[in-house]
Amino acid sequence: MTSADRARPARKAAATREAILRSAQAAFTRGGYDGVGVREIAEGAGVTAMLVNRYFGSKERLFAEAVEVTFATPTLLTDDATSLSRDVAKALTSSDGRSVNGFLLMLRSVSNPRAVEILRDAINRHFRRRLAALLPGERVEERAALFLSVIAGFQLMHNVVGDSALANAGERLERLFRVLTEADGQGVPE
Repeated sequence: MTSADRARPARKAAATREAILRSAQAAFTRGGYDGVGVREIAEGAGVTAMLVNRYFGSKERLFAEAVEVTFATPTLLTDDATSLSRDVAKALTSSDGRSVNGFLLMLRSVSNPRAVEILRDAINRHFRRRLAALLPGERVEERAALFLSVIAGFQLMHNVVGDSALANAGERLERLFRVLTEADGQGVPE
């Protein structure tokens, strides 16, 4: 057996795992943790539920990995503290929806206490701690949590509820974010 022959099963296994994970991300985003079963995820990946369990062990572990993959790619937060407020406000008010999937996965899964624990841990690792490290001044953890809360509230009202009054709120949103990101808390004057 050649090394190429030995590599084929490993590539197939990786592709199968990736297909399951993509299906899980889409399903959890669409239906939340409690609204999706392993069979539905398996069907979306073109595999059996038994194979899903073989690769991930449980629905909970699959959800944790789907959350991890979804949150690992930054869509809103940048590492540039000087343009953070502007960049996030602009991204939230744009119509491209690039950050909506992670939000919907979170929103639709909050009825399950274990899913909330998984989400809280991922949010803290991927967003809050990273944001707090960028902020000058005191009470950075609190300010980072408030910043993320504003993002979540805006996404709920703009992307889910569809409040059209928010479509042109970019400048005000940027000022609000600056109040939270600047050390003195003054933000940008009106």
